Amino acid sequence: MDDMKAGGRGEKVAELASMLKASRYTVALTGAGMDTESNIPDFRSKEGWWRNFDPRRVASVEALENNYPLFHEFYVMRLKLLEGVVPHPGHYVLAELEKRGMLRSIATQNVSGLHALAGSQRVYELHGNIRTSRCNSCGREADQGDFLAGKSCPFCGKRALRPNVVLFGETLPPAVWEAAVADIERCELLLVIGTSLEVYPVNQLPLLAGGKTVLINYEDRGASYPFALRLIGRAGEILTELKEHL
Repeated sequence: MDDMKAGGRGEKVAELASMLKASRYTVALTGAGMDTESNIPDFRSKEGWWRNFDPRRVASVEALENNYPLFHEFYVMRLKLLEGVVPHPGHYVLAELEKRGMLRSIATQNVSGLHALAGSQRVYELHGNIRTSRCNSCGREADQGDFLAGKSCPFCGKRALRPNVVLFGETLPPAVWEAAVADIERCELLLVIGTSLEVYPVNQLPLLAGGKTVLINYEDRGASYPFALRLIGRAGEILTELKEHL
């Protein structure tokens, strides 16, 4: 595959740089493949962590309401996996592009918060942020330490603390979704980075793009999508190469 050859990919990265310079409104859409280089497990790949769990059983509204110990154990484990995790160079490239006025916003499926940690300001967290917590009963913001410790809500007294992530059985946050859609519909260039394009409704976003779309992913995905360019490889490496052309 030409993408896997250094020369072929180099030409495509240079082409992407030209597209980025020409675009007056660029948006990025990122998925799990953006975070794997920070040693966060990709739950949906062939080797992904989800293969050991039934997500609809442990990361669902039903588990939260009817099997809280299992729900709590699962998310404590996920939070433990984030300890010491930091953004990789690709996250910082996107943050720099925003500072330079070359990237309008990032819509992300990831709940890690790494884009914000890298310095990106306009981030639409479509599936929430696992680093913050709230009470599922009264809706008040909660201390994550209380959630980790398995404590009850200090306001309503119910054992219903949870991370601020979208669970199976819940809809995406409307305001965040609408803002992301508005940017993507307006964009002249959409960078689709590290996503399997399997999760609805986020997998519909590339089809809403007002301009050209480009895939940056470790695997060639989305055969039915009209990508103008496909760059196959690690997101961090490709974005670092991109920076060198700008």
